[in-house]
Amino acid sequence: MKKIFAGMISLALVLLPAVAFPAADFPKGPITYIIPFNPGGQSDVEARMQQPYLEKILGVPIVINYMPGAGGGLAWTKFAQAKPDGYTVCGINIPHIILQPLSQKDVAFQTEDLKPLCIFESTPIGLAVKKDSKINSVKEFVEFAKANPNKITVGMSGKFSGHHMASLLFMKMTDTKLTLVTFTGAAPQVTALLGGHVEAIWGNSSDLVAQTGQMKILAIGTEKRMDVLPNIPTFQELGYKFYPRIDRGVAVPKNTPADITAKLEKAFLDTVNKEEYLSKITAAGFVPMKLNSEQSVKYIRAETETNKKLLAEQGLLLKK
Repeated sequence: MKKIFAGMISLALVLLPAVAFPAADFPKGPITYIIPFNPGGQSDVEARMQQPYLEKILGVPIVINYMPGAGGGLAWTKFAQAKPDGYTVCGINIPHIILQPLSQKDVAFQTEDLKPLCIFESTPIGLAVKKDSKINSVKEFVEFAKANPNKITVGMSGKFSGHHMASLLFMKMTDTKLTLVTFTGAAPQVTALLGGHVEAIWGNSSDLVAQTGQMKILAIGTEKRMDVLPNIPTFQELGYKFYPRIDRGVAVPKNTPADITAKLEKAFLDTVNKEEYLSKITAAGFVPMKLNSEQSVKYIRAETETNKKLLAEQGLLLKK
């Protein structure tokens, strides 16, 4: 009996470190970083900037995997069902991960299924038209849209996304009707504008910075002018209290162990706090945020309440 009892104690001592400290040897292999949109978009650009820093900190390859579709919903649905072992992380976009479960019956994930590690940047949204457009200002845009309902085609990235909400709010604010054209990501909508396939787009600030000479940027959704777009007026200075944006971060599945979550959180926070990284994203047109996991959870909860009200005003909030 004593031998059996002693054997049980020995076994418990052997197993205890593995149970109590599962992250001690994490990670052992590559980590997949899912991007819910096309290559070349903001989520991809951010991940590529982070990749070398993360690989150095964690000591393993970071494999970027693209999974576009349904405005990011395809990736978030599959990711929510992924094994919660820390070897898969996924980019998250706000308000997308909030809007989709609140407004669509067929969405198979909930915002709470995605456990944020951090929110690292905000991307202001601007309104831009083709370079050869006869429209030269927001005033002219609104006047033409009022005189020609649904004639202006406006490209946007995803349905029930930051761009979609910007469209709905702008139309309500200006009493106009626009024809909205949905794309699977920011990169293809920019291509469509440059190719003359749409008249205008809701453009992410980084795309507007990169393509300044290829389109007319009418206004940007910030409180004050951006240093990287000094000649572009804000909607606010044109008389509109309108501040559309998309916030981006990264998450793990909700049941990922706390210690593994903490290790990944630290790796991302160490990355996004590096001066070299901050200089790169600021120059590219992003606005750094640097929220940790706890702060991100609180931020998403607050944004959820805000977006519930917006959806209800538009008659788009699901009745439960």
